[in-house]
Amino acid sequence: MSTIVEFFVAPGHETAASVVAGGPGRAFESLEYGNFDAEEALIEWEGIVTGRSFGELVDAGVPEAVAEAGDWEGPVVLAVSRALQDALAAADASRLAEIGEAWIRERAADGEVFDHEIVTEILGGLARLARGIGGRGGYRVYCWTA
Repeated sequence: MSTIVEFFVAPGHETAASVVAGGPGRAFESLEYGNFDAEEALIEWEGIVTGRSFGELVDAGVPEAVAEAGDWEGPVVLAVSRALQDALAAADASRLAEIGEAWIRERAADGEVFDHEIVTEILGGLARLARGIGGRGGYRVYCWTA
């Protein structure tokens, strides 16, 4: 489980990778959360929006690892897939609520309890980041976890 989870926008993998040691901080527009497995969440959210299975997404390399510090034992930067990024950018409040409810059910099946308000905040924040990219070619949403 990640202690710190920061989603941020960067102009490409190389720039995103440059923050692996200390996180995006104030260098990039970012949102900070904590205490959930960000890699697993990215896979589950993508599965919800695309209908692909967890195993299929893992086999496809979702989410893409951009950088790691310390033999995958330290902080890591992951790229949010374009499919998930685009789905979040296009989602209205009711669609984000559907995604959130589906994720809460998936986590509950594994014995985890997530607060609806926090899930709404996380997905809403991610959607705002994704929408903010707009026509800025090459920009992506990334996730730094430590």
